[in-house]
Amino acid sequence: MSERILEFRDALREAMSQEMRRDPRVFLLGEEVAQYDGAYKISRGMLEEFGPRRIIDTPISESGFAGLAIGAAMQGLRPIVEFMSWSFSLVAADPILNNAPKMLFMSGGQFGCPIVFRGNDGAGGQLGSTHSWCVEGMFSNVPGLKMAIPAFPDDAKGLLASAIKDDDPVFFLESERLLAMKGHVPEGDHYVPFGKAVVRRPGTDVTIISFGRPVHFCLDAAEELAKEGISCEVIDGRTIRPLDIDTIVASVKKTNSCVVVDQSWSFGSPGAEVAAQVHAACFDDLDNHVMRVHIADVVDIGDAATRRIAAPGAQHLLQTIAVLWQMGFHPLQQQDGVGIVVATDEIGFAAVLHVVPGLLEQLVHGVAGHLVMGVGLATALAAAAVVEVREVEFLHVMLAHQRQ
Repeated sequence: MSERILEFRDALREAMSQEMRRDPRVFLLGEEVAQYDGAYKISRGMLEEFGPRRIIDTPISESGFAGLAIGAAMQGLRPIVEFMSWSFSLVAADPILNNAPKMLFMSGGQFGCPIVFRGNDGAGGQLGSTHSWCVEGMFSNVPGLKMAIPAFPDDAKGLLASAIKDDDPVFFLESERLLAMKGHVPEGDHYVPFGKAVVRRPGTDVTIISFGRPVHFCLDAAEELAKEGISCEVIDGRTIRPLDIDTIVASVKKTNSCVVVDQSWSFGSPGAEVAAQVHAACFDDLDNHVMRVHIADVVDIGDAATRRIAAPGAQHLLQTIAVLWQMGFHPLQQQDGVGIVVATDEIGFAAVLHVVPGLLEQLVHGVAGHLVMGVGLATALAAAAVVEVREVEFLHVMLAHQRQ
């Protein structure tokens, strides 16, 4: 089986085309998937190959076409439903959450629901708050469905092909920021089984677990941490339901430390579930509690200042900023004209801010003052001259805290 270099979007298209050639029951429907080749050109050329009966443009009515597809699945077809964004799936919550995952059980096994819902998850370029949902925290809570979230083009093909063949509803979460990413993709039939995580980078000091796009942040952080003598084992979970807890536990029992990086909000998230299961399975092996890195627990209003501090890697930034003056701070290093400030809250979470040297006093007084006056976080940070938050240093501080 030879390999080629393909873009992530091309790997997705190859998986769908592969399964449509194999099984005439498979069809694709969604907004702009046919005449326009897909909003992100994922379905480019598929209308010409498979025709309008199998590549179907729909109205802008997610609830309507999701319900239609569920009915088709109950009658033996195997639909692929494309949401232009998973944010738009919220208007289809009843059919995709209250019907599809429950159908097999409610019908006493008479009707299955072999269907794939796929689309972009999380923040994209130039998208506002209502178009930037990370839905895994909500939807992974529902039994009866499966959820995949690939980070690399080969997994995009292999996981999507497996999803289309699966007899259960599959929620397939892609990232707009990864669609142009290139990588090796096997030629011909390629399937990646669900519930099988992969170790992207072996290590001995700490286990870092993530899903989807943040896996790349973890690999970048691991590369930097290696220069400090910290060996990180990075695990790409691939699927959230089912979760491969065995691979994670085996790694944590080896490293005795664990960091979970999750792009969704922390409360009730996949990251929280992984942390809970690791604590239960590795209680006697952990040198410290599992550390978690999430998007900040704030509404993303789409402005640049909020997004600079809200991305994964800025865990509990709201709390740490609010108590920064009271808790104290210390610069870790001076490098390339940028000062690094660290604040750690009462339960050990840390946040790292990059600021222009000489503005540390302005940062602390400015943020504290603006928060007291009730001005929004983005305004406070902008007034305090915060210019960047970086995941690498954040993880470094957390790991240093664990090793103490």
